[in-house]
Amino acid sequence: MNQTANPVRVILVDDHTLVRAGIRALLEKLPGVKVTGEAGDGREALDLVRIQTPEVVLMDIAMPGLNGLEATERMASEFPAVRILLLSMHGNEEYVLRALKAGAVGYLLKKAATAELEAALRQVVRGEIYLSREISTQLLKKFPLHGITGRKSPFEKLTGRQREVLQLIAEGQNTKQIGDILKVSPKTVEYHRMKLMTGLNLFDIPSLVRFALRAGLIPSES
Repeated sequence: MNQTANPVRVILVDDHTLVRAGIRALLEKLPGVKVTGEAGDGREALDLVRIQTPEVVLMDIAMPGLNGLEATERMASEFPAVRILLLSMHGNEEYVLRALKAGAVGYLLKKAATAELEAALRQVVRGEIYLSREISTQLLKKFPLHGITGRKSPFEKLTGRQREVLQLIAEGQNTKQIGDILKVSPKTVEYHRMKLMTGLNLFDIPSLVRFALRAGLIPSES
């Protein structure tokens, strides 16, 4: 990133205000980087990208309402030129593979050093994929990037709307609240709930919540 050239425009997305403030402070110290906006959830991030069309979106995965993975999939489809760099506390294989399949070009662990944040930004701006050093060697040995799209999981059998409903159920929203959030009727919510239960072979709310936790749709208490 060249300080004399036009700065790289970055949108920062995290549901914790203090976390955003800390990351913003780090980004604003980097030469050639300009934070042009902040969002607290996936839907807000999508609206902001539509207005600003930034070059990079630095986004947390675990967020209420619409998580970072779902937002990434929509953002990558609607704005393929935007480079999406995901932040997460989780370095396990399933999270990383899902992030890359969704359209992210980078995956950075939150515990990474400040220098790694700058390296990640530089790399994704150049059009390359960046994975946190802690996970990149192990993951790429097992799954070359060109083979990632061939791997399927039960979660991927769900439609985007079913995944939204699943996340909102796991967050404790009732049928009416989910309908209000998604702007659909209660009957439509019930239909999607029935379809996702059938698809996952899970027929009670506690089982759905446990599945959502394992899939990373909602954060664990730890």
